[in-house]
Amino acid sequence: MKKLASLLIGAVLLPVALHATAAELKIGFVNTERVFREAAPAVRAQKKLEKEFSARDQELQKMTKQARDLQAHLEKEGMTLSETDRRNKERDLANLNRDIQRLQREFREDLNLRRNEELAQVQERGTKVIQSIAEGEKFDLILQEAVYASPRIDITEKVLKALADK
Repeated sequence: MKKLASLLIGAVLLPVALHATAAELKIGFVNTERVFREAAPAVRAQKKLEKEFSARDQELQKMTKQARDLQAHLEKEGMTLSETDRRNKERDLANLNRDIQRLQREFREDLNLRRNEELAQVQERGTKVIQSIAEGEKFDLILQEAVYASPRIDITEKVLKALADK
């Protein structure tokens, strides 16, 4: 009988104790996607990448236009060209398309590699800022991924401001 009474009292008091403990927890949430999109270091990294890869992008666009022009010329003048000229232009077009595809693939690979490097630096700085905020404001837990987070626990704005100040 005493065991049953103890169990009942424990069952009644456990939710109250858990609620009291949960009320003392300070939880925050950071929208990392927004940080990567809006933070000053992320914006600077994006501009740096655009500047770094703009020449290669323009060269690819120039080659693509050249291929389109050659294709249009072949379609328009193909019947009037001699067999040798037509074959040479078709071979030139095939070579140009192959070069464009190779350069596009290399461009994408290089851009992705550099983007990942820059985002890793932004993430490292963001993590340091988040840890600093957590320690300074005595957070028990800060989440970066969640299905739902209440706006009252969202500290993304503080993180963006701290990153802009650095």
